Amino acid sequence: MARGMGSPFPFPQSNSPRHYSESRVRMVNTLGKKRLEAVLAIVGCAASGGTAAATPTPCAETPKQLLLTAADILMYASIWKIYFEEDLSHKALLEMLVEIGLVSVAAVGTAYAVARASMALACEVTDWLGPMGWGTSALLSGSLAGLSGMAWAAYCDRRYCDRATAQEHV
Repeated sequence: MARGMGSPFPFPQSNSPRHYSESRVRMVNTLGKKRLEAVLAIVGCAASGGTAAATPTPCAETPKQLLLTAADILMYASIWKIYFEEDLSHKALLEMLVEIGLVSVAAVGTAYAVARASMALACEVTDWLGPMGWGTSALLSGSLAGLSGMAWAAYCDRRYCDRATAQEHV
């Protein structure tokens, strides 16, 4: 595409006189690394959760789902730490909940609880199906952890970018 024709890429073509601030360049360089680390944390948690869910435990699925929920919470805390290099404190959690809104928090929390309860019921049934059922349990549990982790990482990513942009304008 010729210059001046409007490139589909947001980056300057060749040696354009366009300059980016140093903080913006630093944010873009670290953002890719943070995203990769977050994806690796999500994949690790989803794989380990899927493996734990695949273990047949007839009549003991609810406690296993509670442990998987605790593992998901640790995954959320580690993703937060990857993006913001700080622990998810009580103050930061309350600030975030206010920002998201009570209705959204209640809706997401209810959806997650229903999904985990449904997983416990599905795993009880699949325990009796042998290896195919155990594989299905692993797939379902890993998918739930992966999807919720990706949603959390997307939220952290947006918040990180907003913080970096706000600091740039100060």
